[in-house]
Amino acid sequence: MTTTSPRGRTEMLRPDGSPVRVLVVDDEAPLSELLSMALRYEGWEVRSAADGAAAVRTVRGFRPDAVVLDVMLPDMDGLAVLGRLRREVPDVPVLFLTARDAVEDRIAGLTAGGDDYVTKPFSLEEVVARLRGLIRRSGTATVRGESLLAVGDLTLDEDSHEVTRGGESIHLTATEFELLRYLMRNPRRVLSKAQILDRVWSYDFGGQANVVELYISYLRRKLDAGRPPMIHTRRGAGYLIKPGE
Repeated sequence: MTTTSPRGRTEMLRPDGSPVRVLVVDDEAPLSELLSMALRYEGWEVRSAADGAAAVRTVRGFRPDAVVLDVMLPDMDGLAVLGRLRREVPDVPVLFLTARDAVEDRIAGLTAGGDDYVTKPFSLEEVVARLRGLIRRSGTATVRGESLLAVGDLTLDEDSHEVTRGGESIHLTATEFELLRYLMRNPRRVLSKAQILDRVWSYDFGGQANVVELYISYLRRKLDAGRPPMIHTRRGAGYLIKPGE
């Protein structure tokens, strides 16, 4: 059976047709609640745990299809938790969350068996996209919908993070990608700077509206150079994307 998510996209489902299951392990209650809310919005079943011991107990009965795991937990290191989780569910994809951004920490997490790594602060939509990609590649669930967004000759794959215009590949940073995705999910709709800040940047980002102007200029440089412009400014209102003319 195919069902539709609140966004209008068909859901990612398990082989038996039930919702994807995700375990969120983080001791920061506000962040855990925000992540859980974003994942439930995708139509997924979500459980949360505030420490490593609770995570191991939960995974035994819940049998998640993916785990979001904070590296810094109150009772044990996230890498130690990962080892215990792997004994219960050996092939479950694990996405690490951490405030650390050193290359050594990234390597340690991936070497220990983590499948991907997101550094705080992050966009909730980026976490969702990373999880969709991990779950899809693991083969434990299938996407009964389309991950490709298209506006004119511009395409964006939400799972692979590939962007092309007129068949030419365009490399974007993570933030540029999130901004473009938000614009492309709302084609021909004017989005205010406040809306963009709220949706693209992290929940606790204290930035100013000029950061939106800056990243819009980055996108224009990469997408519109030598081509009919697609990103337009509506003075005093915001920005929109529409096919180049």
